[in-house]
Amino acid sequence: MLTDKKSQDPMSFARLYEETLSQSIFSEGQIVKGTILSIHGDEAIIDIGYKSEGILSLDEFVKPSQVKPGDEVEVLFETLDDDKGVVVVSKRKADRQKCWDKLMNRSSEGSVVEGRIFKKVRGGFMVDIGMDAFLPASLVEQKPPRNLDPYVGKTFSFVIVKINQKRRNIVVSRKDFLEREREERRRHMIQDLVVGQVVKGRVKNITDFGAFVDLGGMDGLLHITDISWSRIQHPSAVLNLGDELEVMVIGVDKEAEKVSLGLKQITTSPWEAVDQKYSLGDRVKGRVTNILPYGAFVELEEGIEGLIHISEISWTKRVSHPSEMLSAGQEVEAVVLNIDKEARKISLGLKQLSPSPWEHLEERYHVGDVVEGTVRNVTDYGIFVALDPGIDGLIHVSDISWLKKINRPSEIVKKNQTIRAKVLSLDPDHEKISLGLKQLEEDPWPNLTASLASGKRTKGRITKIVSFGMFVELESGIEGLVHNSEVPREGPRGSGSPYRVGDSVEVQVLNVDHDNRKIALSLKLALAPAP
Repeated sequence: MLTDKKSQDPMSFARLYEETLSQSIFSEGQIVKGTILSIHGDEAIIDIGYKSEGILSLDEFVKPSQVKPGDEVEVLFETLDDDKGVVVVSKRKADRQKCWDKLMNRSSEGSVVEGRIFKKVRGGFMVDIGMDAFLPASLVEQKPPRNLDPYVGKTFSFVIVKINQKRRNIVVSRKDFLEREREERRRHMIQDLVVGQVVKGRVKNITDFGAFVDLGGMDGLLHITDISWSRIQHPSAVLNLGDELEVMVIGVDKEAEKVSLGLKQITTSPWEAVDQKYSLGDRVKGRVTNILPYGAFVELEEGIEGLIHISEISWTKRVSHPSEMLSAGQEVEAVVLNIDKEARKISLGLKQLSPSPWEHLEERYHVGDVVEGTVRNVTDYGIFVALDPGIDGLIHVSDISWLKKINRPSEIVKKNQTIRAKVLSLDPDHEKISLGLKQLEEDPWPNLTASLASGKRTKGRITKIVSFGMFVELESGIEGLVHNSEVPREGPRGSGSPYRVGDSVEVQVLNVDHDNRKIALSLKLALAPAP
């Protein structure tokens, strides 16, 4: 048998071996499998199928004492150390790379992972999620904790909030996970809640308008008006942060995911038996809780308040504001005037504790009496005259003068002026007295109009010009109306010259209406030649 001498050359075998090794392609960062050849001290010699062996520190293994020759292991090919002729490999980096690849295959930003906080660092923690991740202190809880030490060594769920592929950095958040978990519980809870249901909760926040109660998955609003049957100035007067409460669900908006709660609804409303405790005319005692421009609220018992309207405070005094007579916290006695159980309202009166000055009015005043009083107020429709404390009479604008049309009573009298008037009517039930000024003298109308007949011409003075004509005061002092239709196109001073207030004119009487006390006059007829 012939043998190729060249093939038996030892040098040719060496070259073939080198060529075979060179065909194995290795690149930096590649993960390769290797076999442990031997162990020397704290290092293991590993064969990865390359022309040179690698050296691997035993501290890269979880259990270095259990490592033995023949074990297979995956390592990261870092580089070839030409000076020493060895390959630089790392099991730890290979494990990290495998974890990163595995994590990237099944996770992304927003994914939920589980991890253990193993170290506190500046600004937060390092978390083991299969590889190291950073947990900022601000993302540990929904409110940043003051003490971070208790979190070290504990395992939690986290949300991946940021991944830096280039640097292979991961930032996680426990706060985001807790918010997701709470939102999920909220969605389930809002579907199960029903109006009238009693639930337990904890006071989470207190505001001017109420308190927010944590129901263990969502917050509900406990409005200030639903905290107590009694009036309270601020929720903090009854509640404290952290208080454990039993509250009733009084409203559920599933679309907006809002829940309204009531604390007072846990107990029976005191208004249920209000008509059994109080009756019209009863004298009751209470404490003034609130004063407003229109009246004062008085608490008769817990949850029951009555209103003393400003008009029911005094018979005799003109009260501009309830604070002139009452003060918050004052104990008062009042009379029940009205009870509205459905509307939860009780009307009270202070002045009813003493007799009304309008009682027995007809024993002191009679129709036709001439009385004297002080002008208390002047309005466009009349004059209010104070006759006695709490007793006012009204002089209507139509009862001021027999002859003149009064548009502004303030031109006739002034406030606080003392005047005399005649009693025209008495209505004690409605607390009204009608007075008259013009009735102090006889009606001059019949005498003054006796000489006025249709067609008579007389002189007068223009006192007022209005849109429909002008008023003329005749020599007798009576006013008559010249309608526009009875005014000539040209005034007395020439073509186009208007008439003016104060002008003296001659008029002719058209008609005298005694029932309505009206006189119709004409300027056109007065200017025409006498027949």
